[in-house]
Amino acid sequence: MSHRLSFIAAIVGVAALALFLIFRHEAVSQRQEPSADAGGAAQVTTLTLKPERVVLIDAFPGRVAAYRRVEIRPQVTGIIKKRLVEGGAEVEAGEILFEIDSALLQADLETAQAGVMRAEGALAHARQGLARAKALMAENVTSRKNYEEAQNDLTAAEANLAEAKAVAHRRALDLDFATIRSPISGYVGRTVADEGALASSQTELAVVQELDRVYVDLRLPATKLDGVQSAAEEGLGPAEILDADGKPHPRLGRLALSDVTVDPGTGDAAVRVEVENPGLSLLPGMYVRVRLPRGVLPDALLVPEEAVVRNGAGEAQLVVVTADGRAERRNVDLGDAIGGRLVVTAGLKAGEMIVIRGQDRVQDGMRVSPVSAAQDAATAADTH
Repeated sequence: MSHRLSFIAAIVGVAALALFLIFRHEAVSQRQEPSADAGGAAQVTTLTLKPERVVLIDAFPGRVAAYRRVEIRPQVTGIIKKRLVEGGAEVEAGEILFEIDSALLQADLETAQAGVMRAEGALAHARQGLARAKALMAENVTSRKNYEEAQNDLTAAEANLAEAKAVAHRRALDLDFATIRSPISGYVGRTVADEGALASSQTELAVVQELDRVYVDLRLPATKLDGVQSAAEEGLGPAEILDADGKPHPRLGRLALSDVTVDPGTGDAAVRVEVENPGLSLLPGMYVRVRLPRGVLPDALLVPEEAVVRNGAGEAQLVVVTADGRAERRNVDLGDAIGGRLVVTAGLKAGEMIVIRGQDRVQDGMRVSPVSAAQDAATAADTH
């Protein structure tokens, strides 16, 4: 008998404990549930829509190119006597990079100068001959033919002197070309010719690139080219360059030029952005992304991405709070994404209140208790 009483007492105790736990859970749930007020309205966080001016921006992949790139090639043939620059060095415009052995070029110049002296002597002799022929003609001692020959000799002597001077000038230029200078300021590439190598017009001695500012070459769909060009002309904003890790470049770029033709195979057009390059953080050949403005929306309605819900058909919806405080699920059309927000192109109008948090807990037509996002943030700050 005592065993039966103990068993019954145990069952009663377990049942009582279960009821206690159930009621306690409901009480805790009611205390933790912030979505309903005393009147049964679901508490939601809301946002009142206000029109904003928004600049539309697209991101495109691009490749960095040097602002100027010069291949250093000699204009005369000879042995490289001196190399005065190392790979990777910074050089100024006019700085000497290489010297070619100039002994043969100096000899050619001296030969040409001797030719000038010989031509000058011949010219002086021709002038004297013409003067004698002219005097004899005045005395009718010589014929007209001899006089004309003397004139022709003078003309030929003048031409020979001019040719000799031109040859001497060319030889002087060749001698000057033996000293190879950088035509621009920039940085020398990794590969440079060595001393003792034979240099000719086909030999690339070095490459100098101007990198203090660079170009970024892009390929844009032709459908977006007009928008990008118009935005640049209207001054809607500069171009922002992002590296492979998404880190922004310290300088903003500008649209430098765009091609006037479209690739028939891809439908893309070439666009070039110019940007300053402090610290040489952008190097030729690097891949980057460029954010370019392509238009402006003067009165755009923006909603947070997390406010958007989807119906069974996958259509975008927003929960709107009506004038009588009820929830209304409404289909909307969405446009561009801008910094975690979406542009609503149809379905809403300025001044309407939408639910941005708690919309998954309300049904169409349910009464709601709206709390603005600012009030919600202030409450959360107080609790912490």
